[in-house]
Amino acid sequence: MASTDGSADLGLDREAALRASQAAIGRKVGEHILLNREGQPVSLASYRGKPLLVSFIYTGCFQVCPTTTRSLQETVEGLQKSVGPNQFNVVSIGFNQPADSPQALKAFATQYGIRQPNWEFLSPPGAIVPALAQDFGFVFQATPAGFDHVLQVSILDAEGRIVRQVYGESLVPAELGEPLKMLLAGTPVESNELVDQLLDRVRILCTVYDPKTGAYKVDYTLPIQIAGGVTFFIAMMIFFINEWRSSRKSARHKGTRNA
Repeated sequence: MASTDGSADLGLDREAALRASQAAIGRKVGEHILLNREGQPVSLASYRGKPLLVSFIYTGCFQVCPTTTRSLQETVEGLQKSVGPNQFNVVSIGFNQPADSPQALKAFATQYGIRQPNWEFLSPPGAIVPALAQDFGFVFQATPAGFDHVLQVSILDAEGRIVRQVYGESLVPAELGEPLKMLLAGTPVESNELVDQLLDRVRILCTVYDPKTGAYKVDYTLPIQIAGGVTFFIAMMIFFINEWRSSRKSARHKGTRNA
Protein backbone atom coordinates (compact mmCIF):
# COMPACT_ATOMS: atom_id res chain seq x y z
CA MET A 1 0.00 0.00 0.00
CA ALA A 2 1.51 3.33 -1.04
CA SER A 3 1.20 6.60 0.81
CA THR A 4 0.27 9.91 -0.80
CA ASP A 5 3.89 10.99 -1.12
CA GLY A 6 4.78 7.85 -3.07
CA SER A 7 6.71 6.15 -0.28
CA ALA A 8 5.80 2.68 0.91
CA ASP A 9 3.37 2.52 3.80
CA LEU A 10 4.99 -0.04 6.08
CA GLY A 11 2.66 0.35 9.03
CA LEU A 12 -0.25 -1.86 9.94
CA ASP A 13 -3.82 -0.98 9.15
CA ARG A 14 -4.42 -0.37 12.84
CA GLU A 15 -8.21 -0.28 12.65
CA ALA A 16 -8.21 -3.64 10.83
CA ALA A 17 -5.72 -4.95 13.42
CA LEU A 18 -8.06 -3.88 16.23
CA ARG A 19 -11.03 -5.56 14.55
CA ALA A 20 -9.06 -8.81 14.19
CA SER A 21 -7.94 -8.62 17.82
CA GLN A 22 -11.42 -7.92 19.15
CA ALA A 23 -12.92 -10.65 16.95
CA ALA A 24 -10.82 -13.20 18.87
CA ILE A 25 -12.73 -12.53 22.10
CA GLY A 26 -14.85 -15.58 22.87
CA ARG A 27 -12.65 -17.82 20.71
CA LYS A 28 -11.26 -21.03 22.15
CA VAL A 29 -7.58 -21.28 21.29
CA GLY A 30 -6.46 -24.43 19.51
CA GLU A 31 -4.24 -27.12 21.02
CA HIS A 32 -1.08 -25.81 19.38
CA ILE A 33 2.20 -27.56 20.19
CA LEU A 34 5.16 -25.27 20.92
CA LEU A 35 8.62 -25.72 22.47
CA ASN A 36 9.59 -24.40 25.87
CA ARG A 37 12.99 -22.90 26.75
CA GLU A 38 14.47 -26.39 27.15
CA GLY A 39 13.24 -27.47 23.73
CA GLN A 40 10.50 -29.71 25.11
CA PRO A 41 7.07 -29.79 23.42
CA VAL A 42 4.26 -28.04 25.28
CA SER A 43 0.61 -27.93 24.26
CA LEU A 44 -1.34 -24.76 24.98
CA ALA A 45 -4.11 -27.07 26.11
CA SER A 46 -1.90 -28.07 29.06
CA TYR A 47 -2.51 -24.61 30.55
CA ARG A 48 -6.24 -25.17 30.84
CA GLY A 49 -7.61 -25.34 34.33
CA LYS A 50 -6.32 -21.88 35.29
CA PRO A 51 -6.55 -18.41 33.75
CA LEU A 52 -3.74 -17.69 31.30
CA LEU A 53 -2.11 -14.44 30.16
CA VAL A 54 -0.52 -14.58 26.70
CA SER A 55 1.76 -12.03 25.04
CA PHE A 56 3.61 -12.12 21.71
CA ILE A 57 7.20 -10.89 21.45
CA TYR A 58 10.22 -11.19 19.22
CA THR A 59 13.67 -11.46 20.74
CA GLY A 60 15.34 -9.23 18.16
CA CYS A 61 13.36 -6.26 19.47
CA PHE A 62 15.47 -4.08 21.77
CA GLN A 63 12.93 -1.41 22.67
CA VAL A 64 9.23 -2.21 22.68
CA CYS A 65 9.18 -5.92 23.53
CA PRO A 66 11.52 -5.53 26.53
CA THR A 67 9.48 -2.55 27.74
CA THR A 68 6.15 -4.36 27.42
CA THR A 69 7.62 -7.49 29.00
CA ARG A 70 8.96 -5.52 31.98
CA SER A 71 5.56 -3.86 32.36
CA LEU A 72 3.88 -7.26 32.27
CA GLN A 73 6.40 -8.58 34.80
CA GLU A 74 5.64 -5.78 37.26
CA THR A 75 1.92 -6.40 36.83
CA VAL A 76 2.30 -10.16 37.28
CA GLU A 77 4.33 -9.67 40.46
CA GLY A 78 1.60 -7.44 41.85
CA LEU A 79 -1.13 -9.91 40.88
CA GLN A 80 0.72 -12.78 42.52
CA LYS A 81 0.69 -10.85 45.78
CA SER A 82 -3.02 -10.09 45.56
CA VAL A 83 -4.45 -13.39 44.21
CA GLY A 84 -1.67 -15.87 44.97
CA PRO A 85 1.33 -17.20 43.02
CA ASN A 86 -0.26 -20.38 41.69
CA GLN A 87 -3.63 -19.04 40.60
CA PHE A 88 -2.78 -18.26 36.97
CA ASN A 89 -0.12 -18.79 34.30
CA VAL A 90 1.71 -16.53 31.87
CA VAL A 91 3.07 -17.38 28.43
CA SER A 92 5.17 -15.23 26.10
CA ILE A 93 5.32 -16.53 22.52
CA GLY A 94 8.17 -15.70 20.14
CA PHE A 95 6.53 -15.20 16.76
CA ASN A 96 9.63 -14.40 14.66
CA GLN A 97 10.69 -17.81 13.40
CA PRO A 98 13.24 -19.30 13.14
CA ALA A 99 15.02 -16.52 15.08
CA ASP A 100 12.89 -16.93 18.21
CA SER A 101 14.24 -20.37 19.06
CA PRO A 102 13.95 -21.93 22.53
CA GLN A 103 17.55 -20.86 23.18
CA ALA A 104 16.86 -17.26 22.12
CA LEU A 105 13.78 -17.09 24.34
CA LYS A 106 15.71 -18.55 27.26
CA ALA A 107 18.38 -15.89 26.83
CA PHE A 108 15.68 -13.19 26.57
CA ALA A 109 14.03 -14.30 29.82
CA THR A 110 17.40 -14.50 31.58
CA GLN A 111 18.49 -11.08 30.33
CA TYR A 112 15.38 -9.41 31.71
CA GLY A 113 15.34 -11.35 34.96
CA ILE A 114 12.07 -13.23 34.51
CA ARG A 115 12.15 -16.16 36.92
CA GLN A 116 8.52 -16.62 37.89
CA PRO A 117 7.71 -20.36 37.90
CA ASN A 118 4.29 -19.72 36.40
CA TRP A 119 5.73 -17.84 33.39
CA GLU A 120 6.97 -19.76 30.35
CA PHE A 121 8.47 -18.62 27.05
CA LEU A 122 7.36 -20.73 24.08
CA SER A 123 8.72 -21.08 20.56
CA PRO A 124 6.24 -22.21 17.88
CA PRO A 125 7.24 -24.01 14.70
CA GLY A 126 7.28 -21.51 11.85
CA ALA A 127 4.56 -23.40 10.01
CA ILE A 128 1.95 -22.81 12.72
CA VAL A 129 2.68 -19.12 13.40
CA PRO A 130 -0.07 -17.81 11.05
CA ALA A 131 -2.77 -20.07 12.55
CA LEU A 132 -1.53 -19.37 16.08
CA ALA A 133 -1.57 -15.61 15.53
CA GLN A 134 -5.02 -15.79 13.97
CA ASP A 135 -6.36 -17.71 16.97
CA PHE A 136 -5.24 -14.90 19.27
CA GLY A 137 -6.17 -12.08 16.92
CA PHE A 138 -2.52 -11.03 16.93
CA VAL A 139 -1.56 -9.02 13.85
CA PHE A 140 2.02 -8.26 12.81
CA GLN A 141 3.88 -7.11 9.73
CA ALA A 142 7.57 -7.19 8.86
CA THR A 143 9.35 -3.86 8.32
CA PRO A 144 12.99 -2.98 7.54
CA ALA A 145 13.49 -2.27 11.26
CA GLY A 146 11.81 -5.43 12.57
CA PHE A 147 8.06 -5.82 13.02
CA ASP A 148 5.08 -3.56 13.39
CA HIS A 149 2.71 -5.45 15.68
CA VAL A 150 -0.23 -5.06 18.01
CA LEU A 151 0.72 -4.54 21.64
CA GLN A 152 -1.68 -6.87 23.38
CA VAL A 153 -2.00 -9.31 26.24
CA SER A 154 -4.75 -11.90 25.80
CA ILE A 155 -6.57 -13.11 28.90
CA LEU A 156 -7.84 -16.70 28.64
CA ASP A 157 -10.21 -18.45 31.00
CA ALA A 158 -9.66 -21.94 32.42
CA GLU A 159 -11.22 -23.45 29.29
CA GLY A 160 -8.72 -21.78 26.99
CA ARG A 161 -11.17 -19.16 25.72
CA ILE A 162 -10.10 -15.54 25.17
CA VAL A 163 -12.18 -13.25 27.39
CA ARG A 164 -10.34 -9.94 27.13
CA GLN A 165 -7.62 -8.21 25.10
CA VAL A 166 -5.52 -5.62 26.94
CA TYR A 167 -3.51 -3.15 24.86
CA GLY A 168 -0.59 -0.82 25.31
CA GLU A 169 3.13 -0.61 25.97
CA SER A 170 2.64 0.13 29.68
CA LEU A 171 -0.01 -2.05 31.26
CA VAL A 172 -2.42 -0.75 33.87
CA PRO A 173 -2.55 -3.44 36.62
CA ALA A 174 -6.32 -3.14 37.03
CA GLU A 175 -6.89 -3.94 33.37
CA LEU A 176 -5.42 -7.39 33.90
CA GLY A 177 -6.26 -7.75 37.58
CA GLU A 178 -10.00 -7.09 37.43
CA PRO A 179 -10.86 -9.68 34.75
CA LEU A 180 -8.40 -12.15 36.32
CA LYS A 181 -10.10 -11.82 39.71
CA MET A 182 -13.49 -12.25 38.03
CA LEU A 183 -12.29 -15.48 36.42
CA LEU A 184 -10.94 -16.79 39.72
CA ALA A 185 -14.24 -15.95 41.41
CA GLY A 186 -16.18 -17.78 38.71
CA THR A 187 -17.83 -14.56 37.56
CA PRO A 188 -18.36 -14.03 33.81
CA VAL A 189 -16.05 -11.40 32.37
CA GLU A 190 -18.31 -8.84 30.82
CA SER A 191 -17.38 -5.61 29.10
CA ASN A 192 -19.05 -2.39 28.14
CA GLU A 193 -18.42 -2.78 24.42
CA LEU A 194 -18.93 0.85 23.49
CA VAL A 195 -16.56 2.16 26.17
CA ASP A 196 -14.00 -0.63 25.92
CA GLN A 197 -13.78 -0.56 22.14
CA LEU A 198 -13.32 3.22 22.12
CA LEU A 199 -10.55 3.03 24.72
CA ASP A 200 -8.89 0.13 22.89
CA ARG A 201 -9.07 2.00 19.59
CA VAL A 202 -7.48 5.08 21.09
CA ARG A 203 -4.69 3.04 22.65
CA ILE A 204 -3.84 1.28 19.42
CA LEU A 205 -4.15 4.36 17.25
CA CYS A 206 -1.98 6.40 19.63
CA THR A 207 0.83 3.84 19.62
CA VAL A 208 2.47 4.10 16.21
CA TYR A 209 5.47 2.21 14.89
CA ASP A 210 8.21 4.42 13.42
CA PRO A 211 10.12 2.38 10.79
CA LYS A 212 12.91 4.98 10.72
CA THR A 213 13.88 4.41 14.37
CA GLY A 214 12.50 0.92 14.96
CA ALA A 215 10.54 2.24 17.93
CA TYR A 216 6.96 3.05 18.84
CA LYS A 217 6.00 6.65 19.37
CA VAL A 218 2.92 8.47 20.56
CA ASP A 219 0.74 9.84 17.77
CA TYR A 220 -1.28 12.75 19.11
CA THR A 221 -3.28 13.19 15.89
CA LEU A 222 -6.42 11.45 17.12
CA PRO A 223 -6.58 13.15 20.55
CA ILE A 224 -5.95 16.54 18.90
CA GLN A 225 -8.70 15.87 16.37
CA ILE A 226 -11.11 14.88 19.15
CA ALA A 227 -10.16 17.88 21.27
CA GLY A 228 -10.50 20.16 18.26
CA GLY A 229 -13.94 18.80 17.46
CA VAL A 230 -15.12 19.23 21.05
CA THR A 231 -13.71 22.77 21.20
CA PHE A 232 -15.41 23.68 17.92
CA PHE A 233 -18.72 22.26 19.16
CA ILE A 234 -18.50 24.22 22.41
CA ALA A 235 -17.56 27.41 20.55
CA MET A 236 -20.53 27.01 18.21
CA MET A 237 -22.89 26.40 21.14
CA ILE A 238 -21.62 29.55 22.87
CA PHE A 239 -22.02 31.51 19.63
CA PHE A 240 -25.62 30.37 19.09
CA ILE A 241 -26.53 31.01 22.75
CA ASN A 242 -25.11 34.55 22.54
CA GLU A 243 -26.96 35.15 19.29
CA TRP A 244 -30.19 33.90 20.84
CA ARG A 245 -29.73 36.14 23.87
CA SER A 246 -28.94 39.14 21.67
CA SER A 247 -32.03 38.56 19.54
CA ARG A 248 -34.23 38.28 22.64
CA LYS A 249 -32.72 41.43 24.12
CA SER A 250 -33.23 43.28 20.85
CA ALA A 251 -36.83 42.11 20.68
CA ARG A 252 -37.48 43.33 24.24
CA HIS A 253 -36.03 46.76 23.48
CA LYS A 254 -38.08 47.01 20.33
CA GLY A 255 -41.23 46.08 22.26
CA THR A 256 -40.44 48.75 24.88
CA ARG A 257 -40.06 51.46 22.26
CA ASN A 258 -43.32 50.53 20.57
CA ALA A 259 -45.27 50.58 23.87
